[in-house]
Amino acid sequence: MKKILLTGGSGFIGRNLRESFLSQAYELCAPSHAELDLSDTDSADSYFETHRFDAVIHAAVKPGHRNAPDLTNLFFTNNRIFFNLVRHADRCGRILNLGSGAIYDMRHYAPMMTEDYFGRYVPADDHGYNKYVCGKYMEHCPEDIVDLRIFGIFGKYEDYAIRFISNAMCKTLFDLPVSLRQDRRFSYLYAPDLAHILAWFIENKPRYRAYNITPDEVSSLFSLAEKVVEMSGKALPIKVGSSGEGLPYTGCNARLRAEMGEKLRFTPMEEAMKELYSWYVSIKDTLNRDCLLYDK
Repeated sequence: MKKILLTGGSGFIGRNLRESFLSQAYELCAPSHAELDLSDTDSADSYFETHRFDAVIHAAVKPGHRNAPDLTNLFFTNNRIFFNLVRHADRCGRILNLGSGAIYDMRHYAPMMTEDYFGRYVPADDHGYNKYVCGKYMEHCPEDIVDLRIFGIFGKYEDYAIRFISNAMCKTLFDLPVSLRQDRRFSYLYAPDLAHILAWFIENKPRYRAYNITPDEVSSLFSLAEKVVEMSGKALPIKVGSSGEGLPYTGCNARLRAEMGEKLRFTPMEEAMKELYSWYVSIKDTLNRDCLLYDK
């Protein structure tokens, strides 16, 4: 059985991966922060002295979203996390870096961006610039690293105070209006679908160094809000802050589909949303309504 290191195992994506079939298919190791702190060189060196893996799913990151507790040194810390891992690539097998569509620069997003859109612009924000720097390194590095660029992603354990789909669902549970700043189109990946893609990259040699990890469906925020309200069975309003449509956050998955073929499958959006909505209904008593009363 292959031994796989999962960094960031306590985060939103990490928790979904730990609950997936990957835990049965592989020996999935998800060390705690105390066991492995990739932002600390000594901690990384000590850990890899006694551990070796067939592959690494690299999901660890210092968060930079608007609900993050600490936004200081974001670029510095996330670069250290990445390169402290890469320094030990000889003990990691293939590194599957969970990247982001932010690499393409949020100021210049275009519909259905392809992988070769990378490099046309240098992101101005810390998060995007970190992805850009790491992406430039991965393009021609000697290590076996693949950059898997995720755009929108949703599922259990995400921060429902700020993440749109979960936020909308939780608001309807408390009879609150659903709100969005402005309508936009997103490539939203259902978190459980990621596990099958990662398994393919663990078992197969990819042709490229970077792939957009996006579904076939593209959804507008307003249409998603409508679906959530319909699922709730309630006559709740949808409030839109600004008219018109903002820049899309959509990516083309043609490169990924050309390699994976029929093995690349996605849960239909409506089915995924119904599944997630049912989960929120089941845990309603644990939700904090106060987190839903204002939009960050």
